[in-house]
Amino acid sequence: MRPAGYPLVGMTVQAYQAFARQWIDAWNSRDLDRVLDLYDDGAEMVSAGVVRLEINTEGRVAGKAQLRAYWSQALEKLPNLRFELLDVSVSPDSIVVRYRNERGQTICEYLRLNGAGRIIQGSANHVLA
Repeated sequence: MRPAGYPLVGMTVQAYQAFARQWIDAWNSRDLDRVLDLYDDGAEMVSAGVVRLEINTEGRVAGKAQLRAYWSQALEKLPNLRFELLDVSVSPDSIVVRYRNERGQTICEYLRLNGAGRIIQGSANHVLA
């Protein structure tokens, strides 16, 4: 039986936490295929990094091909990329992964999941300095 409040993707609190660790580990591996395996084919991502890399001015990419193109550029520019998981917040269909990157910045990544447990929408939210 699923815990109350977590019916949409059928995940327990422990499963959400494990998913967050899997997401962090995938990024730390620098294996883009491993990262993309966590995402639905039509996933959408919003990040200031999209604008910084001059991919577009909206800060939004959609679909695995665009995600791959964006993240390939980002990984190339960040050879020391490393995330440290700080905590995880959950809702019935999403998680917020709060982590520290290799530059000491704290980031909250909102990840909305579909019924298959794949990310369909993500948003990188940076702490304002």
